[in-house]
Amino acid sequence: MFQWFDLPGLRMHAAVDGPEDGPLLLLLHGFPELWYSWRRQIPVFVQAGYRVVAPDQRGYHLTDKSPPFDIHTLVEDIVHLILACERQKARVVGHDWGAAIAWSLAALHPERVERLAILNVPHPAVMSRALQGGSLRQIIKSWYIFFFQLPRLPEWLLSARNYAGLARMLCSSSLPSTFSIQDLAEYRKAWAQPGALRAMIGWYRALLRPGLRQQADLAVKIQTPTLVIWGEKDLALSTTLAEESLEWTENGRLVRFPDATHWVHEDMPAEVNRLLLEHFA
Repeated sequence: MFQWFDLPGLRMHAAVDGPEDGPLLLLLHGFPELWYSWRRQIPVFVQAGYRVVAPDQRGYHLTDKSPPFDIHTLVEDIVHLILACERQKARVVGHDWGAAIAWSLAALHPERVERLAILNVPHPAVMSRALQGGSLRQIIKSWYIFFFQLPRLPEWLLSARNYAGLARMLCSSSLPSTFSIQDLAEYRKAWAQPGALRAMIGWYRALLRPGLRQQADLAVKIQTPTLVIWGEKDLALSTTLAEESLEWTENGRLVRFPDATHWVHEDMPAEVNRLLLEHFA
């Protein structure tokens, strides 16, 4: 089932399921995803008794496309979502950009995060250092972040021929059986929403325009119990970043999947679900 949340400055669409009195679990997607990317997790956690909320984040799918898309605004969206669910805190899982928001939420509002799970994105301090010259290898891997700073060209290239560029990106960076034709059709519907692609890329533009050094308040050691799950065949992010991220956790654990990609929860849902259930129990 789906629900609309009227948050301060944002109307957010989300998939919502599970008992209303169950522990709140937030599933935060990344680029170029939507709530649908958690289709293999939602029923498992509903069956386990959780109140599961998987939002389309700001700019994605049916949620409002209005800026700004800076990290602090995106974090506040999730704080407002927790409160709109009539809770004070939640268990939080994030993948890709959703993981960046989850890390930042735990750094800025630790009182809102009961337990944290991160999928294939490093701690903000680790990523910031890498992009500022700490790792030439990572800068090369992150070429697309700099490409997205160009005006209009990324939107044009990625949307051409019914979003063939985005679909190709998903398929070429995942395991062969991960995304079905039906899955890609659902993603294309989301990408085709008016203003969606520009808003989605807007997250990347907002990342660099103010300067990474202005995100110093995110260089915080995470006190919340944290599980980091990492597919080692990630084409964009080195496993070294996952290992370095553990140094930014007080109570962290890293589980590596040598045969999984950046889309680890879609490549190996059963294994990831088992780890998440154990972590949140």
